[in-house]
Amino acid sequence: MSISLAIDFNQLKSLITQCEIEEKTEIIRMLEKETFPLRFARFRNKIRTDGLTLEEITAEVETIREKRYRAER
Repeated sequence: MSISLAIDFNQLKSLITQCEIEEKTEIIRMLEKETFPLRFARFRNKIRTDGLTLEEITAEVETIREKRYRAER
């Protein structure tokens, strides 16, 4: 049996504010899971590294490691 209920976005927000914290947490997890592919794709587009070579990345990593090593001494 399939049941549907039509509510607008403001009604949905109002319902969510009435939920207990555990229910809100469950809703958050569900939304994070459903939206992960889109959020990840947006993130990848934002941090494009097509202009960097592996050598440039390695050099930068080594520079940071050296700075951290010196700071620990």
